[in-house]
Amino acid sequence: MAPPRYRGAINNGFELCISLGILFANVLNYCVVKITAGWGWRISLSMAAVPAAFLTIGAVFLPETPSFIIERDADADKARILLQRLRGTTSVQKELDDLVAASNLSRTVQYPFRNIFKRKYRPQLVIALLVPFFNQLTGINVMNFYAPVMFRTIGLKESASLLSSVVNRLCATFANIIAMIVVDRFGRRKLFLVGGVQMILSQLAVGAILAAEFKDYGSMDKEYAYLVLITMCVFVAGFAWSWGPLTFLVPTEICPLEIRSAGQSIVVAVVFLMTFVIGQTFLAVLCRIKSGTFFFFAGWICLMTVFVYFFLPETKKLPMEQMEQVWRKHWFWKKIVGEEEETKQAEKTALPSM
Repeated sequence: MAPPRYRGAINNGFELCISLGILFANVLNYCVVKITAGWGWRISLSMAAVPAAFLTIGAVFLPETPSFIIERDADADKARILLQRLRGTTSVQKELDDLVAASNLSRTVQYPFRNIFKRKYRPQLVIALLVPFFNQLTGINVMNFYAPVMFRTIGLKESASLLSSVVNRLCATFANIIAMIVVDRFGRRKLFLVGGVQMILSQLAVGAILAAEFKDYGSMDKEYAYLVLITMCVFVAGFAWSWGPLTFLVPTEICPLEIRSAGQSIVVAVVFLMTFVIGQTFLAVLCRIKSGTFFFFAGWICLMTVFVYFFLPETKKLPMEQMEQVWRKHWFWKKIVGEEEETKQAEKTALPSM
């Protein structure tokens, strides 16, 4: 529904809302930690019903998208009216024509999950798999799940560790807002690369501090504990204006309508799978290799930053219906997409002679 020039900022609102939700949860945990008789955790857990209620009520008032109206009802007039209301102008014919053309093409595709494995969709499939995979190997969910445990481990008390989680999430929320402001100005690649370098340096710094200062008896000097906190705030901020919001933005906008549902489903499935793996293994890994855990994450961030530099093209302000042009111009993907088109052209040329 978002216009191309604001698509990045609006889509990044998704990550901002996630950060706000985690922030509110951390504040709530800090407020109820001293409530006795087992009521603290009950209050914390039951309050999850509040955002669920907002989601349920909000869904009643949520409009359909123009592309879905064309796809389901084939009603271009109804889609035009909605598009005019969304864009605030009557000059929407070109965008409507693109949506209709994309819808007509998507109707020829009966099995989007089968089609996304075709050679011409190879760039979309690779990015839909690797971007969410790399997202989780930054170590961000370590902070989301275990930040209080980590801060207690390095010597902060229980209330201080919970407050540190709040500070950490405040940094992420401000970084999300910055991402919304700059993503359509500087583009996706620059945010990916700058955020990647920021996270690499942060993870290396945390690993080095823990390796040098973490004592055998399970604590460290308070000054170094707060230095770890500051460094982790820098790490979370780097994630929050790059890999956090862009993990859901980029795969969505590169997938054409006929495979968009399959592409986005793959993204969400990989995120949840890797979240489960990281959540179940992190504490055991931390106990075994200790500071080496952060060097492990830094290595993965190096790899994914290199992947972005070489294989992810810029997609800012480009209408999603015209995204296929990006692959034809890319130094690597044009070889794959171009070979597919050359094969089709050769088959068409050979048909009359047969």
